[in-house]
Amino acid sequence: MNQGSINRDGFAKYLDQALDITRFRDYCPNGLQVEGRAMVKKLVTGVTASLALIEAAVAVGADTILVHHGYFWRGEDPRVVGPKQKRLRMLLEHDINLFAYHLPLDMHPELGNNAQLARRLGFVADGRFGENDLGWLGAPADAGIKTVAELAKAIEVRLGRAPLVIGDPAQVVGRLGWCTGAAQNLMNDAIVAGAATYLSGEISEPIVHLARESGVSYLACGHHATERYGVQALGEHLAERFGIEHQFIDIGNPV
Repeated sequence: MNQGSINRDGFAKYLDQALDITRFRDYCPNGLQVEGRAMVKKLVTGVTASLALIEAAVAVGADTILVHHGYFWRGEDPRVVGPKQKRLRMLLEHDINLFAYHLPLDMHPELGNNAQLARRLGFVADGRFGENDLGWLGAPADAGIKTVAELAKAIEVRLGRAPLVIGDPAQVVGRLGWCTGAAQNLMNDAIVAGAATYLSGEISEPIVHLARESGVSYLACGHHATERYGVQALGEHLAERFGIEHQFIDIGNPV
């Protein structure tokens, strides 16, 4: 069992620099969002800082939580009421630090969501597209995956969730674009970049028509399902670097 610890401020400085947070125009503050104990010894990672994740972190004795989806989103109600009050109260009562990294975690070339999803699904990346090069381009490494139907089956096996496919299942995958989470709005950028197939987490009504009319297949693979792996990889990296304990806790989400 790891027995190390690191000062919270040093931990924050390392993360902010490693994830290059000043590079991004984001929808929320990246970094330390709620201040807790001065020393980080036991880290819990998860996708979203829900009440269920905080309760689970308290149960295992964590002093720090690190997530992809934190708090204080642009345009949200700023009042500390309802679910937000319950979450913040539990963090403060138990003196738990909350760190959150949104676009910086999506983007990291090794530990990020897109990089880790590619590793999980066996994609070979060879290009980027979109603002800040957020989207990735490449192809499946498995030569046996030739059609969209075969790609969808492989995704179902590896993510434990069947994707929603818009397009011809018999179509050849061709050049593949991907971006985790709610990046359906990058589909047009992916098409311009030369993708014949594009996948993300969520889907919205206009994307169905764009896929049908462009002939580019779209696979909605689940927001949560596509963003479980970056935060795990980051937690493992931090545990190895600083000798702290790390536990990923997966709070299921069907979206």
